[in-house]
Amino acid sequence: MHSYAAFLRGIMPSNPNMRNEKLRGVFEGLGFDNVSTLLSSGNVVFQAKDSKVPALESRIQQALNAELGIPGGTLIRTRDQLQALVDSDPFAGLTHCRETYLTVTFVREAPKQLPEFPADDTGTVRVLRFDPDAVAILSVIDNTDPSTTNFMQIVEKTIGKDITTRTFLTVQKALKKLNS
Repeated sequence: MHSYAAFLRGIMPSNPNMRNEKLRGVFEGLGFDNVSTLLSSGNVVFQAKDSKVPALESRIQQALNAELGIPGGTLIRTRDQLQALVDSDPFAGLTHCRETYLTVTFVREAPKQLPEFPADDTGTVRVLRFDPDAVAILSVIDNTDPSTTNFMQIVEKTIGKDITTRTFLTVQKALKKLNS
């Protein structure tokens, strides 16, 4: 059995079809084991015999769309990928808090090199690096500025919409669930 975390794009907890129990039901209906959800923002940990991540992502997304009408994307990372990311201490010396968000933006495919992102017009985002093993952009968002950052739109325009962002705390919680 292989352990995975699925990070679903476009989940709105206020939508009854996107609630955790329905998400778990889709994953269990696909025959996955030890299915568990985390928070209410589209984070599902599970075990599967299949080790082909792209096939799993496609199968899950098709089922979510067919059964619940969820059109977003499904990005999967293995327990080992998340463990390596957490072990690398990518945000050393920084603390996630109301003023500073430590974020992980998972992308479908690794770019050959991290593109130059256009300047964030609010000056509130600092891209630290691209993690090739987790296939993720690691960034710090300064929330002390009342302006709303448009960084996610910048990432989408630069890399494409096949991305999803989580806080580093959420990634750590997903790993903890995978390890329990």
